[in-house]
Amino acid sequence: MNLTTEQIKYLDILRDMGITTTAVKRSELLMAATQIGLTSPPAWVIAKERKISHGVYSIPEIAGNSLTLAVSHPPVQDVQPVQPSTTLNLASAVLGMTMGDRASLIPTANREYVPWGHFDDIHQIISSRDFYTMYITGMSGNGKTTMIEQICADLGRECYRVNIIATTDEDDLIGGMRLIDGNTVWQDGPVVDAMKRGAVLLLDEIDLGTEKIMCLQSVLEGKGVYIKKQNTWVSPAKGFCVIATANTKGKGSDDGRFIGTNVMNEAFLDRFDYTYEQEYAPKSTEKKIITKAMKKYGIDEPDFVTNLVDWADITRQSFMNNAVSEIISTRRLLTIVKAYSVFKDKVKAVKMSLARFDKSTQDALYSLYTKVDGTINPPPAHAEQPKAADPFEPPF
Repeated sequence: MNLTTEQIKYLDILRDMGITTTAVKRSELLMAATQIGLTSPPAWVIAKERKISHGVYSIPEIAGNSLTLAVSHPPVQDVQPVQPSTTLNLASAVLGMTMGDRASLIPTANREYVPWGHFDDIHQIISSRDFYTMYITGMSGNGKTTMIEQICADLGRECYRVNIIATTDEDDLIGGMRLIDGNTVWQDGPVVDAMKRGAVLLLDEIDLGTEKIMCLQSVLEGKGVYIKKQNTWVSPAKGFCVIATANTKGKGSDDGRFIGTNVMNEAFLDRFDYTYEQEYAPKSTEKKIITKAMKKYGIDEPDFVTNLVDWADITRQSFMNNAVSEIISTRRLLTIVKAYSVFKDKVKAVKMSLARFDKSTQDALYSLYTKVDGTINPPPAHAEQPKAADPFEPPF
């Protein structure tokens, strides 16, 4: 087919996203479309003749080939772009989303992501577009937030990720009066914006919040919210749901590992329909995660993958038995892979990942790694140092 200037631009965006295969997911097509102001993929890329399977389309033009269509389809310029609102741009800039300020709140798809755990259940709940509230709890660095973002990316759903801190209050969440262009005007907060757009509201690290987030009570009931300063009631649009992530179940942290977490109001917690406890991925799954991460950097070392995953598993078991005070999370394994891609030095990559711990913990965790990886020499035993001579003692 003869490509228009707009179609060539769209294909360039797909290539810039790192898409080189000719079989492309609809969610990826949608993300590319939002970058040129469209609310859906152009008609010519999701033509019936291009469909390979559910949600997957053939785009041979990415590789410079052509596809002959049985029928003509309207060119991309016939689709009227939607101009992003000021509210959307502001929300995009402050919600902790990746890629900074952008016209869409659909998370970027991670082609290396490995679905596991509660992924299928939560995917099914979000795809239903019914109102649900979910609370996902688990240790740090095991992929709770990433799972929600990748589900939204796969479904092409907007995700308002709000990072909760101790000072988060009604003004941050619901909205408030803002000075814009010299005028004081009301501006919706991310919660109200997500409700109006039927988006997924992700309350990240919710157990860091205080009683100030109790303003969300009616939101968690699916009834909407009354905006006092406007004297208006906002009801949620179809598709709106609320998901919270946390390291605790809202009962605080007894061991001090998650300092700043609070004992949360029971009435608030009871408004979450379902609670999912997420452990670290099984070893077989974690190997897939680390293998894909290595392939991203052009690394093919299955033995190193096995050693890293076995080591992480041992540290977690040792932590449960009070043998070590810290653990190696999946996120920390990924930082090791990243460092190894740069320095090509296993010892350096491992030690760089341990630098955040105190010296005794570093030594203990590194010693455990040397027991797993036979190619690494164990740390030398601390030889007893000779006693320093006393300058006031006679030499004989």
